[in-house]
Amino acid sequence: MKRLHVHVAVENLATSARFYSALFAAEPTVLKRDYAKWMLQDPQVNFAISQRGATPGIEHLGIQVEDHSELQEVYARLKRCERPVLEEGSSTCCYAESEKSWIADPQGVLWETFLTSAESTVYGHDAARPLTAVKSACCGSGKAPSLANVRSERSAR
Repeated sequence: MKRLHVHVAVENLATSARFYSALFAAEPTVLKRDYAKWMLQDPQVNFAISQRGATPGIEHLGIQVEDHSELQEVYARLKRCERPVLEEGSSTCCYAESEKSWIADPQGVLWETFLTSAESTVYGHDAARPLTAVKSACCGSGKAPSLANVRSERSAR
């Protein structure tokens, strides 16, 4: 079973956590000083918020899978999208150990596909790290911009 993943950057984590807890009628399954996550069953979604310096709004979308066969199925879909894919592999991010890949849609919206294998006591790498294989549709230079550049291009539209 696959689960939609939504990550929203927020200005105030505590205020936003209270709002989403009320909206979902559930407390976060993970709550840190800069991050909260709800693993909801109804609707079935991995919904996360963070206060880590990003512009407030949609951080990225994703598809979380439950096993390696589903991960391979989703990776095959990414390759059929005819867009650059960053195969990040093993990663520590969002207080979790995962295997993941990234792709940007034609508008520059970032999509993460991942399988989580364990929790982590640290957030991991910064969300604005370079993702040199992910580039936006309007990038005609042949150079692959960083994730921050993809976000900047998306914000400028």
